Amino acid sequence: MKFFATTQIRQLDKYTIEYEPITSIDLMERAADALYTSYLETFPYQRPVLILAGPGNNGGDALALARMLLHTRLDVKVILLHADKLSKDCETNRNRLVEMYPDVLTELSEKFAVPEITNDTIIIDGLFGSGINRILTGIFAEAVKWINRSAYTVVAIDVPSGLLGEENPLHEKSVIVQADYTFSLQCPKLAFLFPENEIYVGEWKMVDIGIHPAAIEETESDFYYLEKEDIASLIKKRSKFSHKGTFGHALIVAGSKGMSGASVLAAKAALRSGAGLVTIHGPECNRNIVQTIIPEVIFQSDYATDLVSNVEASEKHNAIAIGPGIGVHAETTEMLKNFLKKQHKPCVLDADALNILSQHKDLLKLIPENSILTPHPKEFDRLFGPSISTYERMKKASLAAQDLELIIILKGTYTIIATPDAKLYFNSTGNSGMATAGSGDVLTGILVGLLAQGYFPEDAAKTAVYLHGLAGDLALETQSEESLMSGDTIAALGKAYQSFRK
Repeated sequence: MKFFATTQIRQLDKYTIEYEPITSIDLMERAADALYTSYLETFPYQRPVLILAGPGNNGGDALALARMLLHTRLDVKVILLHADKLSKDCETNRNRLVEMYPDVLTELSEKFAVPEITNDTIIIDGLFGSGINRILTGIFAEAVKWINRSAYTVVAIDVPSGLLGEENPLHEKSVIVQADYTFSLQCPKLAFLFPENEIYVGEWKMVDIGIHPAAIEETESDFYYLEKEDIASLIKKRSKFSHKGTFGHALIVAGSKGMSGASVLAAKAALRSGAGLVTIHGPECNRNIVQTIIPEVIFQSDYATDLVSNVEASEKHNAIAIGPGIGVHAETTEMLKNFLKKQHKPCVLDADALNILSQHKDLLKLIPENSILTPHPKEFDRLFGPSISTYERMKKASLAAQDLELIIILKGTYTIIATPDAKLYFNSTGNSGMATAGSGDVLTGILVGLLAQGYFPEDAAKTAVYLHGLAGDLALETQSEESLMSGDTIAALGKAYQSFRK
């Protein structure tokens, strides 16, 4: 699903108004109706509501929502804050509210007065939406600080007031609403996908307000949120006349003394992702462990007993992954140098391969085009320099992917996939239980397994990241986020694939 920068939102609204056609006030009414439905789905029990509305169109949405909640006979109070004039549609909805429910509205313009409300009241933040580009001051800052000091449940309309839609370099974070829920109009906002903003956004959900499909199709964007329908079309169908050679041979260079588990997890994941054959190249000390646990895997011993010192990929290998558990020994570093000098096909580089690259950055230019790098934030910072925010790290990942012509998978919640053509994909699957040892090895195995089956690198990246997270989510049917292990994710890959066929 394509989504947009906040600077483009008004453009989408304008297109819808012109080409549906629909008046701006009726589009606002439609948005309020969608918000009303989402509110009742989230809070089916009747609780008192306090709505704080601002002077712009976000305030207009809030005032229209107030009218609908009052029509349902909820106990609703409304405070309209404005230091100057209201937007045209906000004023229209103010007048409609006063005409129908004259006693519920209080207007404040100079100083915020703390309202008298009960402890179970839900506060709806309709002060400012996605159009804000400055720190809140005056009466609006007073209102936000009061909200954040209180212990009430807070719902934000579109964007928590004070939060910028993309980058948030603000030093004064006390004037951003800390919402428990955010009802985002039409699509997510980029800022929702960064961990440092979780305290403001809370749990967010998309509210479809009926933006014209052509507006979405024709408006260019580099941002995509990966959902099931985006991945369904990428998964290859199998012929009943297939054989193991049809689905490719994956080579995984992994392991060192004491790190055989990385080899096992990556190889199991590659097999479960559908690769026809999987070879592990690792030190001889790991042979018995790997072949005892995974008899389906071919084991290729290195010359060295305890580490990987040399690897020769042959034409029989359709895809190669290198890095899990290999360490950063001098011999292993030399091995990676020699490997990259000879390698011409896209490959997967993970874990210690990335750590070696961070110590020898001249090797980055040797990586074959469309190869896939899978750093977590600390690995990424070692490779490309520290970042003060996820937004800055994302921008660096995009620039590096374009400059080096690579695919960079920046792992984490809403894992980011940066591509050479400047596109940024954010994953929608996964859970906090997957923040556990071996999770990255599993992703590497899925990636190389898909590449071996003939997936294009970008499609492999999107499919692997989504399947990995989906399998982790499905594993929670029998596990908890606290108890989840990487092996549980591998075991659930079959269910993840089956979910696309139901």
